[in-house]
Amino acid sequence: MIFVAQGNRLEQILEGASLESTEWARTIVDILLDKKGADTLLLDVREISLLADYYIISTGEVDRQIKAMAEEISVAMKSERILPLHIEGEAESGWMLIDYGEVVVHLLSPEMRAFYRLEELWKDARVVVKVQ
Repeated sequence: MIFVAQGNRLEQILEGASLESTEWARTIVDILLDKKGADTLLLDVREISLLADYYIISTGEVDRQIKAMAEEISVAMKSERILPLHIEGEAESGWMLIDYGEVVVHLLSPEMRAFYRLEELWKDARVVVKVQ
């Protein structure tokens, strides 16, 4: 099933996850949509991974956009007293990973997204949100 985040609809879709990871995922997807992240994808990986509840994948057309998306996510989460467990990569490299434990965010350039093909790696995950 494919859904587009609209208001409280995402909360209903994410039913069954911990309230924290649901809210975190919703906040991050909203930020990515506001920052014009392309091909934003929210995957429910609870059934296939012990590492996280959700993976979020989004494409930034240029490194400045990737950096802006990462900064906005950081500011929003920090305002809720949520700090990442780990940040890997840099916008200039075309790939950043922000690990909030239950929610892992991948921000990629079009080239890096084509190279890593994360959608194929997590093809058994349930697609919760897909915005192209």
